[in-house]
Amino acid sequence: MRFYRFNRIPKNLQYLLSIIAVGMVASVCYAFSPLIGYRVVAYVLLITVSLVAMVFDILPVLLAAVLSALVWDFFFIPPYFTFQVSSAEDSILLLMYFVIAMVNAVLTYKIRSMEKTAIVEEEKENTVKLYNTMLNSLSHELRTPIAAIIAATDNLQGDSTKLSAQNRYELVSEISKASFRLNQQVENLLNMSRLESGFLQPKKDWCDINELVYDTVGRIEEHKIAQKISININPEIPLFKLDKGMLEQVLYNILSNAVAYTPAGSRIDIMAAAHADVLEIIIEDNGPGFPKDEIRDVFNKFYRLRHTRTGGTGLGLSIVKGFTEAMGGTVELENRSEGGARFIIELPAETSYLKNLKNE
Repeated sequence: MRFYRFNRIPKNLQYLLSIIAVGMVASVCYAFSPLIGYRVVAYVLLITVSLVAMVFDILPVLLAAVLSALVWDFFFIPPYFTFQVSSAEDSILLLMYFVIAMVNAVLTYKIRSMEKTAIVEEEKENTVKLYNTMLNSLSHELRTPIAAIIAATDNLQGDSTKLSAQNRYELVSEISKASFRLNQQVENLLNMSRLESGFLQPKKDWCDINELVYDTVGRIEEHKIAQKISININPEIPLFKLDKGMLEQVLYNILSNAVAYTPAGSRIDIMAAAHADVLEIIIEDNGPGFPKDEIRDVFNKFYRLRHTRTGGTGLGLSIVKGFTEAMGGTVELENRSEGGARFIIELPAETSYLKNLKNE
């Protein structure tokens, strides 16, 4: 039970709500007092104090306990409308009610405080685990390309007379690949920090989807991938007003993920269509797909598939989800019936064909 958000209510309002709660319950009980008797009313008022203790701070709770005792005495214990008690039995009952109401209020509040402390400790433990996961992941993913760059540059700076032109080309290629991998990890970290800051706002401008997709695929294919990427987009698709940089990063991360997790020779298809003012982009492959029990977790930060040899920080798909939602859209992942994975992105956006845009 997460009642702790009620503590954000101003203290003065908590006092007022405590009084209203006791007053409303007492009014209902008063209407039925001839049927239920004043002893039953005491139980009802105690339950009310317990409920108040579950959501408010201690002082408003104590006020509710004292007020309920006074209301019970004044309106329900004979003689009515006076604080006098006619019998010793009722005096003892009133005293016991007052003590039980106060103890009940304090104990309920303390239990709630202990639960809150336990939840805070649990959140701290989860934060530490997340930090360790991130640190372990980054220590490997950043150290590996850096080590490759250092090794390649050391060889190039050494006795170059022993290196053939082919050797130099291979070393430079290794530096290029490692630099690209390092840049990708740093870029993912920067993008995640932008998402975590909570101040990420899309910068919308008219975007040619065909051009954006071909440019993104070109960036992927620069690294001599072993998969075949096929683009199937209607040349007449309208322009969309959205954040080009965000969408490009979304597509790039999905394609990078597909290249990393599909075997050589796999096919990756990209399709885009306009449905009224919604852009739908589908990216699918004929690889092994995702384990069914892990599909719901792949968009979580720092999550990496179990039983995979491919490295990574587990940030790529979480950035896909974060950027897509920042643009007001949705992203879904499913396994294809014929094998492979399918990402479905839907982005609401203003559309315009070029001839209409020129007239604006």
